Amino acid sequence: MPGLNPQRLLDRLRDLGKRLGFQRDWYLIALAALTGTITAFGAVGFKWLLDGGEDLGIEVQRRLSVWALPLLPMLGALLTGILIHCLAREARGHGIPEVMEALFRKRSVIRPRVAVVKSLASACTIGSGGSAGAEGPIVQIGAAIGSACAQALRVPADHGATLLGCGAAAGIASVFNAPIAGVFFVLEILLRDFSLRTFTPIVVASVFSTATTQALLGRNEAIFAVSSGLARYEFSLVELPLYLVLGLVCGVVAAGFSRMINRADDLFDRLRLHPVIKPVSGALAVGLLGVAFLFIAGTARTSEIPPFFGNGYEAVRELLDPRVYWETGPAAPGNAGLGFSPTVAMLLGLVAFKAVATCFTLGSGGSGGVFAPSLMIGAATGGAFGMVLSKVGLVPTGGSPASYALVGMAAVLAGATHAPLTAILILFEVTRDVYVLLPIMLAAVVAVVVAQALLKDSIYSLKLRRLGVLVGSGADLSLLRRATARDIAPGPFIPVFPDDPLTRVLELRDRYRITDFCICDRDGSFLGMVVSADLRTALLEREAIPYLLVQELVRPEIPVVDPDETLDRVLEKFSRHEVNSLPIIDPASPGGRRVTGLITRARLMNAYQTMISAG
Repeated sequence: MPGLNPQRLLDRLRDLGKRLGFQRDWYLIALAALTGTITAFGAVGFKWLLDGGEDLGIEVQRRLSVWALPLLPMLGALLTGILIHCLAREARGHGIPEVMEALFRKRSVIRPRVAVVKSLASACTIGSGGSAGAEGPIVQIGAAIGSACAQALRVPADHGATLLGCGAAAGIASVFNAPIAGVFFVLEILLRDFSLRTFTPIVVASVFSTATTQALLGRNEAIFAVSSGLARYEFSLVELPLYLVLGLVCGVVAAGFSRMINRADDLFDRLRLHPVIKPVSGALAVGLLGVAFLFIAGTARTSEIPPFFGNGYEAVRELLDPRVYWETGPAAPGNAGLGFSPTVAMLLGLVAFKAVATCFTLGSGGSGGVFAPSLMIGAATGGAFGMVLSKVGLVPTGGSPASYALVGMAAVLAGATHAPLTAILILFEVTRDVYVLLPIMLAAVVAVVVAQALLKDSIYSLKLRRLGVLVGSGADLSLLRRATARDIAPGPFIPVFPDDPLTRVLELRDRYRITDFCICDRDGSFLGMVVSADLRTALLEREAIPYLLVQELVRPEIPVVDPDETLDRVLEKFSRHEVNSLPIIDPASPGGRRVTGLITRARLMNAYQTMISAG
């Protein structure tokens, strides 16, 4: 509609809501539904582009000799480098740390062009054989759509983050056909906010996105639908210690993978190459890894494609099929799966090759996510673990290494992202296998505990830390509620009495650089404060200062702090009063008002920053 004012539209929506008796923020639900629907169309377009790129890449690769294997990844990386360098440099790398940086540093604003550039760059990277996944791109694409909706409609800044999260959840829900996991991904990793005010619109966006995608594609299928052999598997109590050990192993693998990604970023940052050429150098390394892997697997003479190229979904599907572990001999040439008969050594080699290839792809500036690589690394780790157990006779009757591959996927993903809820739910939704849910829950939680012990940052927050953005493991309010004023070392104070001349306060201010003064009676009981704002006002009439007493500037309404008060309450007191210090009192003293020290804004914020850094 020409001349339509977005602000006027929002005002009309609010007025309509008030007449109908809704809360003032109800319109966010309508905007969430709109964001989810638009994101679904964008996700379907991105998936079409990605699938087309992968099909074309596979067809071209099979026509090349093994020695020409690096050429197509290098071409895709060159196109990726040009797109990112010339149009949107935010589209480089994972995608999710960039979205988190926009949330924390840029008031949830992402340029709309990022959605288009990220789609094209990721299709070039993954379609040509780069080792990366689709979840990072679709989160950034959806977040850009949500941010664009917020900008176009001039939504208040405090709601911009919610709409950005709606777009991200809708993207995950659409691409993975996993609406629940999309919701928890945003709440657990991006926003770290489980309040109903945030939860409701994100659920709406996720539902609308999934429903729209299913209507457009005409199907409702799990990405990794388990085979009939694995679907009949049932978890038994005797396997509990085995899945516990698998969780420990996957936690170590996840922490190592996260650290490798970070080191790769540092390595390529120091490499003195043009930003367009850096992804090409990484693609060359991935291509050479592919050549080496084919020779090791004994399939270099066939038209085989290394299983760690692209997102690796076909290889994961094979690892989840129990029949793969029963059959012997090389796999049929020309497929897009493993391309070799799985042995413990080959599966461990696949873990190493996939991790290194992902580091080269993303560290050099390629565009893609780390979900899919984490899933493949987890499946290969779990498969190798299951084969070892099978060889020593610890796998019960009816069991298979495939079940350990499935659990390994969730465990490595949880350990890398430090998000067990998201990992558990996404594995359930992409496989729809309820029988392995209990071991998945156990192994995922154990993997997170181990990974956090080895590396306090997740694969996402590790990159943010390099950018100077600190992200704690819990919500801000939860951190403040867990600590009390007693946990902060109090600062000393110099008592000032009501009948002291104001000149004494000014002398103390100049000598000790004090801004706020605690006023006490002769027994040390708190009476109020003289604050810097009042001193500045008094200095405007200097000729009157010798005649003023401290009691004429005392603010008795300034609150005191009990040592056992939680820091969220202390922060609230600071927010209500323009002071830099608050008195800490001894509640056991006569009258319960004797001052023992001062807590300052600076000390409070330093303690808070330390808690965030410690996670």
